[in-house]
Amino acid sequence: MKAGLLTIVFIAFATTGFAQSYPPAAEQPGSTAVFKDSPQITAWATGIEVQRGLINISNPDAMAAGSSYATAGLPENAIGYANGSVVSLGDGGHAIATFLRPIVNGPGFDFAVFENGSTAFLELAFVEVSSDGVNYFRFPNHSETQNQTQLGSFATPQAQYLNNLAGKYAAQYGTPFDLSDLPDNVLLDKDNITHVKIIDVVGSIDPLYASYDSFGNAVNESFPTPFASGGFDLQAVAVINQQALGLQQFGKANVCLYPNPAKGQVYLKTQADTDVLIYDVSGRLVLSAKGVYNGQAVDISALPSGTYKVEFSSNTGSSALSLVVN
Repeated sequence: MKAGLLTIVFIAFATTGFAQSYPPAAEQPGSTAVFKDSPQITAWATGIEVQRGLINISNPDAMAAGSSYATAGLPENAIGYANGSVVSLGDGGHAIATFLRPIVNGPGFDFAVFENGSTAFLELAFVEVSSDGVNYFRFPNHSETQNQTQLGSFATPQAQYLNNLAGKYAAQYGTPFDLSDLPDNVLLDKDNITHVKIIDVVGSIDPLYASYDSFGNAVNESFPTPFASGGFDLQAVAVINQQALGLQQFGKANVCLYPNPAKGQVYLKTQADTDVLIYDVSGRLVLSAKGVYNGQAVDISALPSGTYKVEFSSNTGSSALSLVVN
């Protein structure tokens, strides 16, 4: 049985009213957190678009670092391996991650989203997916955190009371998502997920600003966060189940790197301008080059000796080869 929304078992807590229904924090028994170096991870996001939100949606005039919008980090920080760099989304801001090859609905969890929080300060986001970049579908989600008293800027929800909300795990651990949790829809191909949207949860319990879970509960989370780094801090999106190279792949006759083995530089032989992504043996994206043309050199001088996976993509197809760096 694939991981999904867990059966809700209500456990009364006289002092909080919480019910612990969902997997706990990373490194605790039963946690589903995905470590950034997990062998489950097969690839990382290769593209990103970001729309920032205000640092305080309840006070649009509030400013930090000279702006009323979140400004911390660059969008490209969320591309590739979860190395600790982030892009802050602000209240209600969002990011859309794209991938060299689509995500598929495989065994277990299919992808994971990384934030940079700690167990003392978690910031949350809704997650949606699309197979066409137009129609998005949100994962059913649940917050069991009490919503009678606002948590405040430096308070935090806890993982065991959260389901299918990105950011429930601390910085080095991704929150995993299972495409089987999504209802079937003719507009969504679960075996061809090309876009993952991460939408900051506005943690206010004020109905004027609140974000609501799939059960209609206001999601109580750190609020306000009137800082340049306000809102969800997206670190990375990791792929667990990836679409295999299909009939549209280049074929070895149409693309190659030479020489191989190589040191310092390699050259691309191809019939069209091609994007090149190089991964190390742990699946980390270590080098990317966009629009490389036939005969152009790719600088690999920064890569340590070893074996790498090189993925190619252009408007004519995609492929992957191994590269040995001396």
